[in-house]
Amino acid sequence: MRVLIIIPAYNEEENIEKVILCIKKMYPNADCLVVNDCSTDKTEEILRRYNVNHVCLPINLGIGGAVQTGYQYALDNDYDVAIQMDGDGQHDPSYLCKLLEPIEKGEANIVIGSRFITMEGFQSSAVRRLGIGILGMLVSLCCLKKIRDVTSGFRAVDKRFIKIFANDYPQDYPEPEAIVSAMMHGGIIKEVPVIMKERTGGVSSISYKKSIYYMVKVSLAILICRISFGIRRK
Repeated sequence: MRVLIIIPAYNEEENIEKVILCIKKMYPNADCLVVNDCSTDKTEEILRRYNVNHVCLPINLGIGGAVQTGYQYALDNDYDVAIQMDGDGQHDPSYLCKLLEPIEKGEANIVIGSRFITMEGFQSSAVRRLGIGILGMLVSLCCLKKIRDVTSGFRAVDKRFIKIFANDYPQDYPEPEAIVSAMMHGGIIKEVPVIMKERTGGVSSISYKKSIYYMVKVSLAILICRISFGIRRK
């Protein structure tokens, strides 16, 4: 199976070098694509220094647009599996094989690396965990399936969903909505336990001030996604 690791990055000069070196050390032959989302720091300079395969977006598209760019690249280059992982160092490359295994065995179309199965490692703040729990309940109601870590950006998808996500992927805080979309497309989703790390440098795209907006926006997007699929089926 041909596997592409998609790494969206926006102003990750403090982290992207460690992420790249870690992947190169553990999987020297891995195919990677870093999608530089119009960073204003030295992210691009670091990618060029290490001769990393990358795309530099001319404008900032946000996480959804950056990830969709990666899926489009995977589709155009005929990859069988695409794995998303963040450029901030929170996702441990040692779990890449664990994400791939259910897809290789034909057990799932999408595999999510969940920090809330074994509850080990970095668990985020109490406020964010509350928000994740609320979104998780909403996603579960819409999909009739319990997903513990709906905001995890550490996930793998098979060839079918590479094509689906290359053509249509949520744009703003996309992870929960993408789960609902995948379920509505008949995808089989599986979670595997992973241990995540705390960000050591840079700034998260979701500040505390944006948390309320995030909750409202994503909740509405989930509901609209679910309703739109219901209307299409009729």
